[in-house]
Amino acid sequence: MATRVVMSKLSPTMEEGRVLHWLKKEGDPVESGDVLLEVETDKANMEIEAMGSGILRNILVPEDATVPTGTLLGVIASEDEDISAILAEAEAHAAPSEEAAESQKAAGAEAVPAPQPTSPLQTASPAAAAQEQAEPVEEPAAQAPDARRVKASPLARRMAQERGIELRLVGGSGPGGRIIKRDIEAAATGGAPAFKAVSTELGPEPPYERVELSQLRKAIARNLAQSLGPVPHFFLTTEIDMGRVSELRSELNESLEETGLKIGINEILVKIAAQALLEHPSVNVAFAEDHIRRFTRVDIGIAVAIDDGLITPVLRDAAAKGLRQISTESRELIARARAKKLAPEEYQGATFTISNLGMYDIDEFTAVINPPAATILAVGAIREKPVVVNGAIEIRSRMRVTLSCDHRAVDGAMGAEFLATLRRMLENPLHLVL
Repeated sequence: MATRVVMSKLSPTMEEGRVLHWLKKEGDPVESGDVLLEVETDKANMEIEAMGSGILRNILVPEDATVPTGTLLGVIASEDEDISAILAEAEAHAAPSEEAAESQKAAGAEAVPAPQPTSPLQTASPAAAAQEQAEPVEEPAAQAPDARRVKASPLARRMAQERGIELRLVGGSGPGGRIIKRDIEAAATGGAPAFKAVSTELGPEPPYERVELSQLRKAIARNLAQSLGPVPHFFLTTEIDMGRVSELRSELNESLEETGLKIGINEILVKIAAQALLEHPSVNVAFAEDHIRRFTRVDIGIAVAIDDGLITPVLRDAAAKGLRQISTESRELIARARAKKLAPEEYQGATFTISNLGMYDIDEFTAVINPPAATILAVGAIREKPVVVNGAIEIRSRMRVTLSCDHRAVDGAMGAEFLATLRRMLENPLHLVL
């Protein structure tokens, strides 16, 4: 019996995937459990295994192509099995998008991806989506030079002309910013999407290089649209004396020199933040519409910059681990994150996140909360600066941190009390042994 190879939903937030490498080619024998291909998800590169045995009869999606989850990628079957029905079904599903791409190509425009909302906050109704899919994508042959640069459906162009609406001033909510029927209707009634704010002198676009979004960058865009707008952020900043922590780190690394293990400031931050969260469980929470989830374990996400975005591997039960274990595990997680080899359970479900830009010489910044968590700590560089200590000026090592809070779950006093405990523990790091 034929086995379908599909673009599986490899993470809860995955909507599409990109085929990176086929490890088998058409005609190769396949056993159940063999790795067939590697795909790029919204968080990591992952492998898809064969669910059946036979011959890889067809590869339907080539390398470097991006397709929605559920798309048929290939077919495994015996050499003499009839798979024409499966191929016909796959062709029927692919035909609309291919025809749209060809018609766009003929019109000298960019290929339009399958219709989808431009953000999670602009989801069209099924009826509207069906209507837009039914609209042809060819541009009219005769139009003014300025109008030709505007991506709009023929129906939207006719409606704009009838209502005296300038297309260049309308924001498009269709695929790739294309102006569609609902945009003209909204513009005519004064609703969203609003008219674009543009200069009165509409000159040619400056030259640019098109950079395609990776699956990770698309996920970041979706998550931030769901965070900074809907989530009511507030920010609390404090400055911490890091002299004793720096001394402790130096002594620890000297004693560990023979092992090759090193303790970094970030590992100490993870440990002490976890200890502080145990004292302030009201900050180790998430907002869940009709209730607040107060977590009984501290799972700390460590923000890691990679080539095409940001990912947060999670150190589980950080409060129960010592500095050596935290250092070993966090370094392994960061290395796999940069190689895009993290499993979904290794980067999801943080109850608290630390984002440290001190190594980039940043003094202070605010970080955007990654839902559903309610807090994230932004850490700046350690600086030598003059401060007043007991009435005298001394040069001390200081570091500024900013706590971003979801005001629906964490109040200002809660966040301030947590930061006071964090500062006390960092300025007296013997708390690590208590």
